[in-house]
Amino acid sequence: MLDLNLIREDPEAARQALLKRMDHVDFTDLLGWDRRRRELITETGGLREKRNKVSASIPALKKEGRDTSELQKEMKEVSATIKAIEAELSEVEGSLKAFLEELPNIPAQDVPPGGKENNEVVRVWGQKPEMEDWAKDHVELVTSLGLVDYERGVKMGGNGFWLYRGNGARIEWALLNYFIDRHTEDGYEFVLPPHILTHECGYTAGQFPKFADDVFHLESEEGRASQFLLPTSETALINFHRDEIIPEEDLPRKYCAYTPCYRKEAGSYRAQERGMIRGHQFNKVEIFQFTAPEDSEAALEELIAKAERLVQDLGLHHQVSKLAARDASASMAKTYDIEVWLPSMREYKEVSSAS
Repeated sequence: MLDLNLIREDPEAARQALLKRMDHVDFTDLLGWDRRRRELITETGGLREKRNKVSASIPALKKEGRDTSELQKEMKEVSATIKAIEAELSEVEGSLKAFLEELPNIPAQDVPPGGKENNEVVRVWGQKPEMEDWAKDHVELVTSLGLVDYERGVKMGGNGFWLYRGNGARIEWALLNYFIDRHTEDGYEFVLPPHILTHECGYTAGQFPKFADDVFHLESEEGRASQFLLPTSETALINFHRDEIIPEEDLPRKYCAYTPCYRKEAGSYRAQERGMIRGHQFNKVEIFQFTAPEDSEAALEELIAKAERLVQDLGLHHQVSKLAARDASASMAKTYDIEVWLPSMREYKEVSSAS
């Protein structure tokens, strides 16, 4: 959630920055609620101070034999006024919170505005492999070799699921081990987080409330969706130190995690999204850093370099793209995608993303 002070101090600068990823931004209501909130806080503060002073004086006045009934009546009225103001304050603060929760993060200055058509390719590695017309695409290839079983995946989980088998399962597991080994060698602590997270985890990660419909929710006995299946281990890792204070000398804290990821998005009927390109469940290794704000750019460059090294060591031709503001996740100030060329599809597909 954006710092209200940032908008209060220079609303036009914040508006212009957000227009990189939004069609329309108007802070009129927000700033009006903010002014009213401060007025109400000042008013209740004054009334409480008055009530406390007068209430403290009443026992002494009674001792002196003076009639305090009028003062007591006045203090009851003051208490009723405070209660009414608090009710309005709660309503105003609710409006403020709801407005701020819907705002995306402010993009970094060097992030281009607009959608994916404005993504910038910043570098390319390796030679683009060509594929003969007779060659099999990825779905035909893994099916013919018995590496992936789509039919039984659908039978077990429904559309958007598959299962790895035989050497396919071994290749998948070998890739996961390869990623984890490289990251732990570089000083990242390996974590296996829960796959079921609380609602607060989604809120802290910036995914709720705006993108709450993108995940699988678990209903409690009371019928409320209090937990959900994690869509990526980033959602868990960002909560690792929630409500903790990390001494600055202990920064950066570096973690890597493996989890399956569970998402509502499912494959379409387009050839570009057949097979394992998009589904409800997939395996992922995530790396994450907690660092000081002034070191965040260097941390981001480290994450990108590590991901690039992994695909380079596998000999995969790829490009690195800086995402335009509307193509990046709403909570991210800046995102780079590493996109590997898939010859059978004749296009680049994202295999890693660093934000």
